[in-house]
Amino acid sequence: MPRQPPRTAPTVPHPTHARTGWLRDHAVPLAHLDPNDPLDDLEPLREIIGGARVVAIGENSHFISEFARMRQRLLRFLVERCGFTVLAFEYGFSEGFPLDAWAQGAGADDELAAHLAGTIPVGVGEPLRWIRRHNATAATPVRFAGIDVPAAGGSLLPALAPVADYLREVDPQMLPVVETATRIAASFAGASAASAAPAWTRLPAADQDALSAILARLLIRFRAVESLYVSRGDQRAYDLARRHLEAAADADYGFRAMADLFAGTGLAADTSARDSYMAGSVLWHLARCAPGTRMVLMAHNAHIQKEPVSFDGRLTRFPMGHYLHRALGDDYFALGLTSTEGQTADMRPDENAPFGFTVAPTPLRRPEPGSIESSFSDADFGLGLADLRRARREVTAGPGRTRLQSAYLHVPVLTAFDAMLNTANSTVFDDVAVPSCRHWS
Repeated sequence: MPRQPPRTAPTVPHPTHARTGWLRDHAVPLAHLDPNDPLDDLEPLREIIGGARVVAIGENSHFISEFARMRQRLLRFLVERCGFTVLAFEYGFSEGFPLDAWAQGAGADDELAAHLAGTIPVGVGEPLRWIRRHNATAATPVRFAGIDVPAAGGSLLPALAPVADYLREVDPQMLPVVETATRIAASFAGASAASAAPAWTRLPAADQDALSAILARLLIRFRAVESLYVSRGDQRAYDLARRHLEAAADADYGFRAMADLFAGTGLAADTSARDSYMAGSVLWHLARCAPGTRMVLMAHNAHIQKEPVSFDGRLTRFPMGHYLHRALGDDYFALGLTSTEGQTADMRPDENAPFGFTVAPTPLRRPEPGSIESSFSDADFGLGLADLRRARREVTAGPGRTRLQSAYLHVPVLTAFDAMLNTANSTVFDDVAVPSCRHWS
């Protein structure tokens, strides 16, 4: 009887090869980065986002020229062709209202620089300028909404000042309490959490505890006597003042959580307060918009992703996108921005720098195997967009990491994001090493 040839197992594509082939076949190439040029190449995005009410646009690093330009293009497309009418930004909730007024036409064109003086230059300036120009002729104006705790966690003062103004009208007996909180907060206020957090750790423990206790007392009283406060004013003023107070309380909690984290005593996910507040701010603004309002949301990739953030296997933080996905389901769409070549902007702590850190332009190394950047690189795919919702259905093993500045965040990319846009190259703003309020376009 003749011998049979040995049986061989069917060939199964390697997961990396499968991802590379899928991207090569299905990712959508884009034509350019210029925010002022035609938008036709972005039309596939309309189908990819579907009917989502909130489309979040990220970036794997702040201070990157290509990300700023692409986000401006995406804002134009979503407003002009898809009917979005709110831009929410990783910018202080309390500080956002004067910017919205300016975007609606208040004041002079050159007053924006004064509004942004002393704030981290994360790219809010040019979108605001575009909105102001757009609103000058638009039938439906675009609004601006800040969503973050004050000064990116650097100061409680922008939130406490309007709380004091409100209490002066409805509950003047509580003014000495908020004034004490303001005095303590002023003693460690900075331009960002990078400068304020170290100063907070040097406060006497009695001041740290007094500040937390005061903010808790104020917030509990706000909730308990809402009807009294509303009877002395109105619901809108109450809702706004309470949201300011919540910003101060959540930012204060963040100082203690970060100190515990660095001391090695932090609780699981205890640094989530800032992202929880940002998500709540998005929902707060949406609840006060007309039914059907659609919002563009701009923040770092690590804020918009839907999967938790872990380092060394330890659950560190639930990001804003996690909360928004739980609240909105498929009405929340997370679009990450990344690159495969060029530079990134590493932020290095420096208490003597204006914002508590310096920005170091850092050459990008070849993407790590298993990353979404490696998949783009191996597919020889440049500027373009990958629909990760579709990839979830068609790729058995997705990438397990994505860039976070020059490092990598280990996260299941296909479930953390709904789409990923690769700008191919990335470069740090020319003069970001000496931060100013100027925006680089």
